Amino acid sequence: MRTSLNAEFADTRASDLVWTLEEPELAPLAKLTVPLGACRAELRILGASHQVVLHRNGHTPLVETVACLPGREGELPPHVETTPAGAGTYTFTSEVAVLAWTEFTERVDRVRAAAGYDPHSVVASFPGNPYAVTTLTVQPPEEGQLRWRTWHGYPNTGELVTTTTVCAPDRAGRGRKEHPDRE
Repeated sequence: MRTSLNAEFADTRASDLVWTLEEPELAPLAKLTVPLGACRAELRILGASHQVVLHRNGHTPLVETVACLPGREGELPPHVETTPAGAGTYTFTSEVAVLAWTEFTERVDRVRAAAGYDPHSVVASFPGNPYAVTTLTVQPPEEGQLRWRTWHGYPNTGELVTTTTVCAPDRAGRGRKEHPDRE
């Protein structure tokens, strides 16, 4: 799914990003819900990056947030392995590439092209600069594991942030109880 956002592009950089599994669900600017066997993932574009919300058995076992969060210092770890309650095993990796303008635009164009027609992806462009993008894609479940990747383009600094998450939800899938009025 491709979407153009109405929110203005903010002059941010990779060092402003925070990774957390503790942030509540935030209102998205765009959202794509993808069924993944016994789970479903909401790929959410935020004004300041992304959330992936994993649902299973009436519970929300995982809310991954990578975003610029008010009042929080940037802290994007290169690697995290943990076992959040109800989410089974979870591995997160991130990479920040600082690129010359030509290489930056070529890589963003490749990411957009690859994800743009994938029914399990959302590509969001912010107004004001066509290379200010956030892209999320989730792969079909394989051997009990879910995998998603994200790309965040910061044209003001030539930074392309790539994250990869692998999650193997436990069978019970219990975590935060979903609100009955949510889908």
